[in-house]
Amino acid sequence: MQSYLKHYINGAWVESEGGRRHEVIDPSTEQPCTEITLGTAADVDKAVAAAKKAFNSWSQTSIEERAAILEKIIAGMKARLPELAAATSREMGAPISFAQMAQVPAGLGHFIGTLAALREFSFSENIGSSRVVHEPVGVVAMITPWNWPLNQICAKVAPALAAGNTMILKPSEEAPTNALIFAEILDEAGVPPGVFNLVNGDGPGVGAALSAHKGVDMVSFTGSTRAGVAVATAAAATVKRVHQELGGKAPNLVLEGAKLEEVLPPTLAGVIANTGQSCIAPTRLLVHKSQADAATEVVKAIMDATVVGNPEEQGAHIGPVVNKAQFEKIQSLIQSALDEGARLVTGGTGRPDGRNAGYFIKPTVLADVTPEMRIYREETFGPVATITTYDDRDQAVEMANDTEYGLSATISGDPAEAAKIAGKLRAGLVTINSWGPTPGTAFGGFKQSGNGREGGKYGLTDFMEVKTIVGEPA
Repeated sequence: MQSYLKHYINGAWVESEGGRRHEVIDPSTEQPCTEITLGTAADVDKAVAAAKKAFNSWSQTSIEERAAILEKIIAGMKARLPELAAATSREMGAPISFAQMAQVPAGLGHFIGTLAALREFSFSENIGSSRVVHEPVGVVAMITPWNWPLNQICAKVAPALAAGNTMILKPSEEAPTNALIFAEILDEAGVPPGVFNLVNGDGPGVGAALSAHKGVDMVSFTGSTRAGVAVATAAAATVKRVHQELGGKAPNLVLEGAKLEEVLPPTLAGVIANTGQSCIAPTRLLVHKSQADAATEVVKAIMDATVVGNPEEQGAHIGPVVNKAQFEKIQSLIQSALDEGARLVTGGTGRPDGRNAGYFIKPTVLADVTPEMRIYREETFGPVATITTYDDRDQAVEMANDTEYGLSATISGDPAEAAKIAGKLRAGLVTINSWGPTPGTAFGGFKQSGNGREGGKYGLTDFMEVKTIVGEPA
């Protein structure tokens, strides 16, 4: 078992002050694979103090200096891609091929995109006799999840660094090693002491301490809406900026007359990829009643062809979900749908055949799902697709929007027809015959899916304050 028992504070690996040992469980074996130390409020105090001190100098660095650091980080991440991928695969269950081709490159892409945005960004503009400038926010606390761990870390660290902020990262205790390797990369790239700090911990401990800390100017959180509410509540007393990307329950609106065999495979990929553990997974298929049977057969065939396998092995299979709690939640949601009258098309509860250990889920399709059912409303976070029928396009749009979330929405069908309704869907991301965002574009949600944006110039903007200067000499 690997041991990473120290935090990274003020440019050094230091012992925790009062922390406790935590074992990370390999979800494919249900056995411990890594041990870390869950930090304390005292550790947070040290990290915040280091970040506050470092801000005075880092915030005054030039764009060229920051760009040079980003270039070194990019080179370091490329050099250590195999290690980052192996750590991600081992701790959250992504197959090693997926970790190498998607998980780690997604994080790397944020640095590449931020570097390009930094070089093009206009930090100052004249409006009449005044000048409006963008400046760093200050000390930023970052709380990141386990499902796309490095992606979400880099989506915050890259723009925060580029904008001139200093920061404290609390990565997920479910998948921490990729973050610790990342900290080593930043250290080797020459990020000055105190600019980047890492304190391992859980939400009620380190997460809560960071959210409420009076020395933190901004908290950027990615995770569940329930946890996001807790972060915002803790942050309210100090009126710090709260930047959040929360839950989702994305619809896949299948247009009437769509060529199902062509349009469903690329959109169903979002339900399968990463074992369904993506906040933008378009799990809620809305199908015109005239194509319900045909769509069900196509979706069944796709899910039946999905292989569940060992994450250590190369291949296009899917792995387990991250932990026991997620496994049990998905089992409960599937069973609740059956109890409420849904029809099991394929999959169902229990592990796939041949698996008696590990948090493996059967790729599942449920038909005859109605909006009143729990599985229609709650984020599943597993390889489970539901099929609900609609009568006409207006009803389909209404059903797509009938959710407390608004992170993403997918439309499957003729692109010209899809474009006509894309503006009617209340989501921060709308994809047509695909399911993922384009690098460098704005990513974030409407409604209870959060506030703020990540990616490219939009991420830079959200990690900066805007100042107006009046009366400067001409």
